[in-house]
Amino acid sequence: MKSLMTQKQQIHNQYLQILQDKIDVFQDMISSLTEDSLNDAKGSAGDKHETGLSMMHLEQEKLSAKLREAMEQKNILEKLDCEQVHTKVALGSLVTTNKLTVYVSCALPKIAIDGQNYFGISPQSPLGEKIIGQKVNHQFELNGVSYQIIEIQ
Repeated sequence: MKSLMTQKQQIHNQYLQILQDKIDVFQDMISSLTEDSLNDAKGSAGDKHETGLSMMHLEQEKLSAKLREAMEQKNILEKLDCEQVHTKVALGSLVTTNKLTVYVSCALPKIAIDGQNYFGISPQSPLGEKIIGQKVNHQFELNGVSYQIIEIQ
C-alpha cells in the first residue's frame, strides 16, 4: 500500500509539475517559431521579410530566457529533500506563519491544495530574508504586518 504524501511533498511535486509544464510550453513555442522562420525564409524576400525574421528572433530570445529561468528553478527544486524536517527555517522548509504558508525554494506562483494556499518564495526575497535561520515562535514585521512562525517542516 502506498503511503500518503506529506503536505510538503504534495507542494513540492505540484511546483515541479508547474515548472515542467512551463518548460514544455516554452520548448514547443521555440520550436514552432524556429519552424515558422525556416518556412518564412524559403518563400519571402525584402524588408518586410527581414522585419518578420527579426521579430521572430527577438521572440525566440525572450522565450529562451524564460525557458532557462524555469529550468533553473526546476533544478533548485530537484536538489531539495522534501522529506527533511527542519527545526530552523532553511532552503526547502515549509513555514506556516499566522498569516500565510510558504515553501522556501524559489519564487513561484501561489498554489492551492485542499483549499489551503501556499506560496513559493526565494530565500533572497524580503520575506525569505526575514525567516531564514529562524525558529518556531519567531516574530517579525514586514511591510507593516506582524508575523509569527507557527510551524516549520
